[in-house]
Amino acid sequence: MVVHPIPKPVYLVAFIFCVNHIWLFPEFASAEHEGVIRHYKFDIRLQNVTRLCHTKRIITVNGKFPGPPIVAREGDRVVVKVVNHVTNNVSLHWHGIRQLQSGWADGPAYITQCPIQTGQSYVYNFTIVGQRGTLFWHAHISWLRATLYGPLIILPKLGETYPFAKPYKEIPILFGEWWNADTEAVISQALQTGAGPNVSDAYTINGLPGPSYNCSTKDTFKLKVKPNETYLLRLINAALNDDLFLSVANHSFTVVEADAVYVKPFNTNILLIAPGQTTNVLLKTKSHTPNATFLISARPYFTGQGTFDNSTTSGTLEYTTKTMSKPLPILKPSLPAINDTNFVSNFSQKFRSLANDKFPAKVPQTVQKSFFFTVGLGSNPCPQNETCQGPNGTKFSATVNNISFALPSRALLQSYFYGKSNGVYTTDFPSFPLVQFNYTGTPPNNTHVSNGTKVVVLPFNTSVQVVMQDTSILGAESHPLHLHGYNFFVVGQGSGNFDPAEDPAKFNLVDPVERNTAGVPSGGWLAIRFFADNPGVWFMHCHFDVHLSWGLRMAWIVLDGELPNQKLPPPPSDLPKC
Repeated sequence: MVVHPIPKPVYLVAFIFCVNHIWLFPEFASAEHEGVIRHYKFDIRLQNVTRLCHTKRIITVNGKFPGPPIVAREGDRVVVKVVNHVTNNVSLHWHGIRQLQSGWADGPAYITQCPIQTGQSYVYNFTIVGQRGTLFWHAHISWLRATLYGPLIILPKLGETYPFAKPYKEIPILFGEWWNADTEAVISQALQTGAGPNVSDAYTINGLPGPSYNCSTKDTFKLKVKPNETYLLRLINAALNDDLFLSVANHSFTVVEADAVYVKPFNTNILLIAPGQTTNVLLKTKSHTPNATFLISARPYFTGQGTFDNSTTSGTLEYTTKTMSKPLPILKPSLPAINDTNFVSNFSQKFRSLANDKFPAKVPQTVQKSFFFTVGLGSNPCPQNETCQGPNGTKFSATVNNISFALPSRALLQSYFYGKSNGVYTTDFPSFPLVQFNYTGTPPNNTHVSNGTKVVVLPFNTSVQVVMQDTSILGAESHPLHLHGYNFFVVGQGSGNFDPAEDPAKFNLVDPVERNTAGVPSGGWLAIRFFADNPGVWFMHCHFDVHLSWGLRMAWIVLDGELPNQKLPPPPSDLPKC
């Protein structure tokens, strides 16, 4: 059965972008069938948008900022035709979708595809297998995802329910950043000079900065609620470069899902969401209509040494009332200190998989391939006859195992599939740092990195463990690492240097959280495990776009298995060419 975008009232959930910028879900129709095909048309075009009293032309999907939602059920097939009407090359990534046997649709430019050039189109075609929850889509080339992003909502199969009480309403809330400047010019200048890029002018909630910014009171997200009801908030951090703390004054959350995987529910007044992460929370409203308006506030968590946007975006949670005789007092939430690593560590360790019969945690109990990756910053020498503005006259860089990944000029997946790797990539990415040092202690004097397009090759269904270690080179900071094509289990984390003799004994192999993006702690380490059961080429990178641009990225090649459903099929005929 073919279904186009999301039909209106016929009992299929439609997203309605209301005047107050709240996304709402109506009910699904009983006439709906399982495994339908959902068709979308995404026109990439320029649109004038005004924020902070500054109007500029931004790249959008269908003229919307943020972009339109994709809504489907587990088991559905999603077909998105993307047509590029702008001068920039474009590619889109369906963040968190497993892409089983559909790696050609994953989207990162020069990894699984060449970008879509001006006047060209590409059809992303994938089936949602074994997933339900909140994800999002975004551009995956340069810094275009500053304005090219939107929610991707996967509802349970027909007849399936949530593992928690049905909410009164479901509301996607996307956090982003706004630049008055052209973000492509921002990162281009930074890469040319070697300096850190200029920071954003505001954070946004569903594209709106809120009252704490100049000229933005009218551009405020308003969450209208009724008393004594439970709302499911689908929270998405689409910001380019910042982890965000979030709180609602005088209200608490029950966390029920992370990265489209259900978790054991826990209560908290404050959330932390890294770029690339999604979190579903239940918010129970007061039993009566209170005599106040409540701020929804988000601001960054940051431990690095560079500059960052140290501002706060706010929306309002407002109880609906029949009459309004006078303005209500506005209550503000309390948020942690900017660099509160203790809160972040405690919060991240509260996440646990349900690990029950219906939603098991299939954690690898043994490891066939083990890796130890350092992740952090470094520097490249300044080219001859140039003046650079990075550390000590160098250029900023970022690495995995001291290798800054260079994007090829031809897509890795095509090169691998057709056996034409010469001059494109090599398979000698190191399994551990070639130069060992006290990773979180005094950094080495030589911060120079090596550059190359190196990958790791894994046999099909290999059980993999990766320990990712932050370093103190040019400042310790958190790194939200995202793995394409996979979920992984976070089996351990800690501060300081990973101890291979002591720390594995503390790993959680029973109910660790399952995610697609997890933060390597500032000055600490993170251990993940997964089965390499999805053939193709899969990107892994820091989801801070500044670090991604500097080279904190690498790729895995997972070989085909023996069975037909364990092999990557040939590419579609409209795959873009470089």
